[in-house]
Amino acid sequence: MEYEVQISAQALADADEVVQRIARQYLRMAARWFAGLLKAIDSLRTFPERCSLAPEADAFQQEIRQHFYGKRQHRYRILFTVEGNTVNVLRVLHGARRSLRPNDGEPLI
Repeated sequence: MEYEVQISAQALADADEVVQRIARQYLRMAARWFAGLLKAIDSLRTFPERCSLAPEADAFQQEIRQHFYGKRQHRYRILFTVEGNTVNVLRVLHGARRSLRPNDGEPLI
């Protein structure tokens, strides 16, 4: 079964922030990073349940999963939910960042 993937405005804003930061020094690398991120997100079309539950899953009522993109200190977590035949990408966060909590004041979506 193939899933439809929807990317939230917040996830796009997260990705744009990373692209802008990279582009300040390495314009080509920023474009490559973004293309790779889109490819990683697109891979969620098939068997998104392969990805582990995110630490956030305990704090929110939704089952939130995470898919990793990048390596070492440049590793990012793609946070998403699966609802029926749809994968909803909620956020793109640096892997070193602590997990989101409902009362952090930072939106999950």
